[in-house]
Amino acid sequence: MIALARKTLVYEWRRFVPSVFAVGFSGVLLAMQAALVLGIFGSAALYVTASGADLWVGFPGTQSVNFGRTIGADVEMRLRMDPDITALEPYQWVDGDWRTAAESAGGGGVSIYLSGISTGADALMFSRVLAGWQRARLSAPGAVIVDRADLATLGTQEGGQAWINGHRVQVVAVADGLRGLGGANVLASLQTAREIAAADARQGSTYFVAAVRPGVAPDAVRQRLQQASHGGFGPYEVWTAGEFAHRSQRYWMLDTGAGAGVLFMAIVVCLVGSVVTSQSLRTVVVGSAREYATLNALGVSRAALSRVVVEQSFWIGLLGFALAALASAALLAVAAAYRVPVALNGLAVAACAVLVAALSLLSGLGAVRSLLRADPAALLR
Repeated sequence: MIALARKTLVYEWRRFVPSVFAVGFSGVLLAMQAALVLGIFGSAALYVTASGADLWVGFPGTQSVNFGRTIGADVEMRLRMDPDITALEPYQWVDGDWRTAAESAGGGGVSIYLSGISTGADALMFSRVLAGWQRARLSAPGAVIVDRADLATLGTQEGGQAWINGHRVQVVAVADGLRGLGGANVLASLQTAREIAAADARQGSTYFVAAVRPGVAPDAVRQRLQQASHGGFGPYEVWTAGEFAHRSQRYWMLDTGAGAGVLFMAIVVCLVGSVVTSQSLRTVVVGSAREYATLNALGVSRAALSRVVVEQSFWIGLLGFALAALASAALLAVAAAYRVPVALNGLAVAACAVLVAALSLLSGLGAVRSLLRADPAALLR
């Protein structure tokens, strides 16, 4: 009986094409929703994931990177005393107001996140985004780097001038991969950022980021440093890079209204996909009602017929997922070309595959349920 399912799909493929497209449509909806969720909320942890640091040190209880508060300069001395830390640098966070020359006389500006980073060739912050020549250009007073996609939002261009909190800056270069959540990201040297924030290095920094010695587990160093956080160096908390990235993403996804809205839309997408898939498979099963009734009248058990429908649903789901994968890859390429914040990982792809398979199988069972309960004699009339 199982061979019947495959033969039916081959010889009556035109009848099953709409179901394959329906499953594929559901898969594309799921994949695009997952990509948008990961892309949008993944940008909340951009500062962590785009950097090469193993440990982040900040104010206790910090919920997300953009909520950092100043920690004392004594913390830096405690970190430098640890034998397993091989590189350490401060990171200055500044909430700024960006104004172009046309806006400097008055009117509203653009809210930005200014990051003060080290300009050393082997610096940790944004090491996965900036090239060496870009970082070197930040050494000039008032030099900043912005994301290429934010040029229009900021009303500037490469080489253009603007004002951040009343301080004149110049865009010395543009980079890709700096788009963040809630505001435009602007990179500057530590000295430039501190001048704009009117901050003294002796007061500390927003964060300290560190790299540990090769072969040493970052979590072990984190635990050791955390135990010494009450030793007179001032309050601080230590996170591994992965932990701090997840912390930031979790805050924006679960603890904000924006995250709740996106997750609600994801649920709606799943419901829409299940309805579309169920109705399409139901149409296929109902169209074969007489054939199923004849087999039932000839002595084929309803359990065997159910297995036929289940395998048909499996193959429909597999073909639909393949179609969805091709369509999703094309859409992701278009989104990347237009710098839409999308991202997919192996876990998200596996979750989408499982959901598509579940939708196909459950929809097939739901469609055949009413058919198998019907009287074969009534179906043969």
